[in-house]
Amino acid sequence: MIPWLNTNFKNFKPTAAIALNATRHMNRVERKKLFSPDIEPMRTAEGRWFEAIVYEMFLEISQKYSHIKYLARKGADAPHTRDQAQLGQNGIFYSKSGDITIRGNGQDLAEFDLLLVDSKEWVAFGEVVTSPADLKEFEVEIAFKKRLLGYLYDQEHVPFLLISSFDISNYSVVKRLAKDKDNAIIHTSSCEQIKKLVKHYRPRILYTNPDHHPKLIRATDIPFKRSFDYKKYHDEMKVHILSEISRNTGVKNYEPPTETTAIVKKILFGSCYPQAVKAVCERYGLSVRGKRVEFAEFGKYFSSAIIAMDLPGHELIIYLRSRQKREYLKMVQVKDGHFKFERPTPSRVGFFIWLESIKPTLGVGITLEILDAFSLKDMGEK
Repeated sequence: MIPWLNTNFKNFKPTAAIALNATRHMNRVERKKLFSPDIEPMRTAEGRWFEAIVYEMFLEISQKYSHIKYLARKGADAPHTRDQAQLGQNGIFYSKSGDITIRGNGQDLAEFDLLLVDSKEWVAFGEVVTSPADLKEFEVEIAFKKRLLGYLYDQEHVPFLLISSFDISNYSVVKRLAKDKDNAIIHTSSCEQIKKLVKHYRPRILYTNPDHHPKLIRATDIPFKRSFDYKKYHDEMKVHILSEISRNTGVKNYEPPTETTAIVKKILFGSCYPQAVKAVCERYGLSVRGKRVEFAEFGKYFSSAIIAMDLPGHELIIYLRSRQKREYLKMVQVKDGHFKFERPTPSRVGFFIWLESIKPTLGVGITLEILDAFSLKDMGEK
């Protein structure tokens, strides 16, 4: 499928019919914002629209050619019943907006703009980009998704499609991706060019619904070929890291010991006891929106502090449970070693439920051992 796509669809130009049909995946507000003079909401709506255009493109392509065996439903075609996130949930699920996600213990591990099966019954995925900003940390994300799908579907190779609305051929990350024979790079017309095709059409449009599309299936109907217990893999990885820390080995450079631990995205070490929180405040420091959080006032604003780490980069994180809102503040470490607020983790996401389930287990000793082992400050001093 990949060489065929690279040969025949390297420069695909969506038709007016495809572009118009894509708006069925958007709500009324999003459609209005498509031509808004306010740039930020217009770009957001444009990104949603282009993602739907790509899906409609592949609805048309898959119907005509045998290289694609199945295309997973999404957007307006997704099943109407959507499962809310909960602990212990592992597998493929649809979000409220009809997006395809893989959850591990209720946490969204990966979202897929396209999910399809080729004629050899290999599961492939696609990513849609409308801005160079979308390419930030792109390689790490794609590598993780390939690793995840490769494990779940027992595939040595995972085909990948990158579809963009602008010329991305000169970007170094894209040049590296293009060298991989498992990847297809597709460049379409720009969003501005596509808009010119549809701007004269009236608001009331008759959509073509693919009710009887022969290739369309639910993403949940693509069965995993291996077992998937994400919490178990997470705990195995956590034990391994703590063991490496206790042995005082080069923990910053080690590789995940097994195939299952290699698909773990983040480690939640545990929640801190009060004296451990005090040690973090004194040795490293916490600041929220430019204001330093002193331990004497910590309990006034926060009820807990959870030590975590992103993989594969081993970036330290502290999640602070707010007393004012049902949210966690994600604190990331900066070069001088202290932790500053990056963004909130709202209660509507599955990861929040996992954070809520974590009880205090970390004392002063183990908390500082974890932070000292991976601290940016220590790296700089070395």
